[in-house]
Amino acid sequence: MTTPLLEAQGLGYAYPGGITALAELNLTIARGRRLAILGPNGAGKTTLLLHLNGTLRPSAGQVLLDGAATGHSRAALAAWRRRVGLVLQDADDQLFAASVAEDVSFGPLNLGLDEAEAAERVAQALAALGIADLADRPPHMLSYGQKKRVAIAGAVAMRPQVLLLDEPTAGLDHHGAVHLLAALERLEAEGTTLVFTTHDVDLAYAFADDVALFESGQVLAQGPAATLLADAALLQSARLAPPLALTIGLKAQAAGLLAKGQTLPRGNAEILDLVDRLVAAYGASDSRIRPA
Repeated sequence: MTTPLLEAQGLGYAYPGGITALAELNLTIARGRRLAILGPNGAGKTTLLLHLNGTLRPSAGQVLLDGAATGHSRAALAAWRRRVGLVLQDADDQLFAASVAEDVSFGPLNLGLDEAEAAERVAQALAALGIADLADRPPHMLSYGQKKRVAIAGAVAMRPQVLLLDEPTAGLDHHGAVHLLAALERLEAEGTTLVFTTHDVDLAYAFADDVALFESGQVLAQGPAATLLADAALLQSARLAPPLALTIGLKAQAAGLLAKGQTLPRGNAEILDLVDRLVAAYGASDSRIRPA
């Protein structure tokens, strides 16, 4: 059995006042597979990410990195965060320097790299996110989507093995979300494992390989996105609805319009492609696709 790249075992955590945020939580992150941590607002998803990069210390359980227990000493945290990057939902929480380039260079310089090597990492990270032209701009003069990409570039410049993203598309319009997801795909192609939280089941189904259904500080189930997101009862227990693309695909399959085992649509473009193929195959007069 392959050792998970990152793993949470029996995590427990309560905020001041005794408010339980995590309760005996177990989660595995496999190398090279996109994982969506999917659950309603307030379920504890952000708290989990803050444990996975060492920002918070659990009251119970542990986090393992490549099978080894992590530590919270200064040296251990520095080594941990070199390998596990975190991007918060609100980019303003992570941007503080006078220019984009200075902001992105903070992490590499903090690693002890010389200025030339840090500058090279900054240039590569900005190029990877498609924002090289913003290098000299003050962060406060950027759009919301640009700030998100700068925050991600700051994490990428550390060259982490795992990149944790809290609600990465929240607040973005369609154009901004598409460009951000494309940038994340490029990072994945270069070897970064992506983990993101979301309450958007359609995003999780379209973009993730695996999902972990999250509710009340616990992982209810973890597995392939297409399998778990087809389980209506399980989704209901996590206070979520099935993704639209999967629902349409399963209905088309049940009606005999798609063969068993045939690839189901994952997003809007594939839904439209399915409709076009059905019309071409059966004709607009076919009773199975003609409006009632």
